[in-house]
Amino acid sequence: MKPVKQIKISGNLKVNDLIKEMANVGVMGSGNLGKAVDALELMINDKECKVFFGVAGAMIPGGMQNVIIDFLDNKYVDVFVTTGAMLTHDLVEGLGYNHIQGNEKMDDAELNKKGLVRMYDSLMQNSVYERLEVFFEDNFEELSKAKNIKEFLNILGKVSPENTVLHTCYKNKIPIYCPAIADSGIGLMIWGKLAKGMKINIDAFDDLKEILDTAWTSKKSGVFYVSGGVPKNFIQQAMQFSKEAKYAVQITTDVPNYGGSSGAPLNEGISWGKLDESANYVDLKCDSTIALPIILAALKDRIGKV
Repeated sequence: MKPVKQIKISGNLKVNDLIKEMANVGVMGSGNLGKAVDALELMINDKECKVFFGVAGAMIPGGMQNVIIDFLDNKYVDVFVTTGAMLTHDLVEGLGYNHIQGNEKMDDAELNKKGLVRMYDSLMQNSVYERLEVFFEDNFEELSKAKNIKEFLNILGKVSPENTVLHTCYKNKIPIYCPAIADSGIGLMIWGKLAKGMKINIDAFDDLKEILDTAWTSKKSGVFYVSGGVPKNFIQQAMQFSKEAKYAVQITTDVPNYGGSSGAPLNEGISWGKLDESANYVDLKCDSTIALPIILAALKDRIGKV
């Protein structure tokens, strides 16, 4: 058995050096953060492995847009699955609307009167929806050519500003899957066009065939879940009906004892055939807006960066 190594902080310590110190601790949150980076490094460097990246939660309101873009630009991931809400906030930022620092004790009735909406301590102007309406009005003809959600998001990425997750995926030919896209501001924008008699015919089930085919044809699969949610389950079922993941890392603050997917430990997936029983996997209990930038900084030092 290895001893718990006490962390020693030296002057001008790099993020990656700190992560290595944490890995040597080997236990609790610190140890798991170090192990998570080690597992992701192996996953990304394994040339036979397709990396499936699932992101949920208020990541853009929490300042993580460029962090996610870096994961995509650096080709650390091959398949991206996310929520419609995250893509909506991504587009909002791309169209020039910043999220605004607030606090959780603000008067919500007063915020409503001022046209501000709140996500814990991050705020957004309600007027962003007016700008989104114009954007989708201008691009609806092109978007209406899509036959499934993945095609729709590829076209949306093409017409989106360059400083967005959407455009980054388009530029790097990384497929985006968003099975619950109707549950978002983007969904509301499309519904608004349909209510005016405009036509779009998207097969919501067709993407299942494509992500399953990607999982089937990969020699190995690795999964990286940020905050769980629908993206985690969409990838998990792709593993269940193809090949078990050989690598897995998840960052979550949810707990397992209520049976929800977001809090379910990764090894639970072994019983479903979603995770190989000999897989390299790490469950990290941490706020994703803390862990993800630290993980990215360490990976850039180890693997390289653009």
